[in-house]
Amino acid sequence: MIAKGGDRPDPALADAACAAALLGIDPNGLGGLVLRAGPGPARDAVLDAIRLFQREGAPIRRLPTGIGDDRLLGGLDLAATLSKGAPVARSGLLAEVDGGVLVAAMAERMEPGVAARIAAALDQGVVAVEREGFAVRVPSRFAVVALDEGIEADERPPVALVDRLGMIVDMSMVRPRSALPAIDPVRVAEARARLNTVFVDEETVEALCATALALGVASLRAPMAALAVARASAAFHGRDHLAQEDAALGARLVIAPRATRLPASAEDEAPPEPPPPEPPADAPPPDPADPPREEQPNPEEVQKLEDVILAAAQAAIPEKLLASLVTAAANSAKGSGRAGALGKSALRGRPIGSRRGALKPGVRLSVVDTLRAAAPWQPLRRRERGDGTGRVEVRAEDFHIKRFKQHAETTTIFVVDASGSAALNRLAEAKGAVELLLADCYVRRDRVALIAFRGATADLILPPTRSLVRAKRGLAGLPGGGGTPLALAIDAAVEAARDAARRGQTPIAVFLTDGRANIDRTGIADRAKAAADALASAKLLALAGISALVVDTSPRPQPA
Repeated sequence: MIAKGGDRPDPALADAACAAALLGIDPNGLGGLVLRAGPGPARDAVLDAIRLFQREGAPIRRLPTGIGDDRLLGGLDLAATLSKGAPVARSGLLAEVDGGVLVAAMAERMEPGVAARIAAALDQGVVAVEREGFAVRVPSRFAVVALDEGIEADERPPVALVDRLGMIVDMSMVRPRSALPAIDPVRVAEARARLNTVFVDEETVEALCATALALGVASLRAPMAALAVARASAAFHGRDHLAQEDAALGARLVIAPRATRLPASAEDEAPPEPPPPEPPADAPPPDPADPPREEQPNPEEVQKLEDVILAAAQAAIPEKLLASLVTAAANSAKGSGRAGALGKSALRGRPIGSRRGALKPGVRLSVVDTLRAAAPWQPLRRRERGDGTGRVEVRAEDFHIKRFKQHAETTTIFVVDASGSAALNRLAEAKGAVELLLADCYVRRDRVALIAFRGATADLILPPTRSLVRAKRGLAGLPGGGGTPLALAIDAAVEAARDAARRGQTPIAVFLTDGRANIDRTGIADRAKAAADALASAKLLALAGISALVVDTSPRPQPA
């Protein structure tokens, strides 16, 4: 789809220009585009191309970060309601963008609730508003361009939204001032008019589904979006049927970026089915008068098409994609490793709307939402009090309280094994690992605490602090030797974690130990009793819901 001539463009830029053109041909069928790129001229050029390729008069709207439901979906127009004396609805952003494109900057920070509302509008083609005393359903068919500016592997737009946006293009490695390949907008407009004449054959559908299955893409929306890309590509090239290169383009832009595994090798595939048995020698010959059977698609041709599409998708899979997927899954499993747990607050943090509530100490009144709740009742209240003044009457049931959210501070509790076995083996390495983790915590402005256990005690050497110098000093002076009271160490970690939780912080426990407990809770050297006590303490740690990480420091790690 790229114009001929000149040097061969960067593949990511070529895919971005192609995606912009396809989005102009069939925005509703594709759903949208996830564009992974930081701010800069290259990304701006893609957005300009998207605007250029849209049909004339199509609205282009930007999604503000932290948008509320009243602006996103629509709601009560307070000024018009107070002026008219009756509820007046106001259109939301999703209704305003009907027939156009919604651009969501910093999509990796989009709230899950906002993503769910946009996804529902994409699925249904309407925006349903049922709040503040009225119900409205407004048509809304649009495409979404999600600008993914995430740096880390776990910084991605919400899955519910990405699943509905057909194409994914990664421009993170493109030079900022790279030029975008040129595509004629007239050809895009002609392809848009020709789209409904493109015939879709079953062989291409089967091949796209088989490619998605081979690459571990579970969602059925992916092969459907890949088919929409293939139809738009065929329309752009003036074809009334799907060619191999159209299907390969759909696999490259839609299926390959969603791959979770590499396809199985030929050796792993199932053996071919045996040929049908030969008819017996005494069987009668076929009757020439029998009607001929309907021609079935050639399995070899279907297999060849599937191989072509799979090869195109596999070639487009980014390098080290599977490793990054594992990293992202691990980071999401850790949950609170990068930031504290998300909590609600009545007085501080990021606003997340309002709710009905009583006006009491420790809360903040949302004046606008309170007036919006009271506005529809003003005609009735004027009749009740029997006057014709324009005074607005607000009652207790109208009160709306502001809601906020904020990330709790994280406290990382390092529990270091300083027993004789650890000191003999890898205590120095454990100290080095703790110093690296301490530096990481310092960058995130987390608090750190240090517990050391040896002999018959587990001591809190360093209470929660932000001082990296104090933490390093306490770690450097840590002596080694003695038994391993693992149960006492786990109990001390639970107690420190609960203290941090009571202060509104998110505790994380990091254990550096070889796990060979030999001192029980009473301080007696009994390996069997010590192991049982350690297991019981570990169960208490799990029941308390405390996130924990164990670093095995033994020279020969054991499965236990």
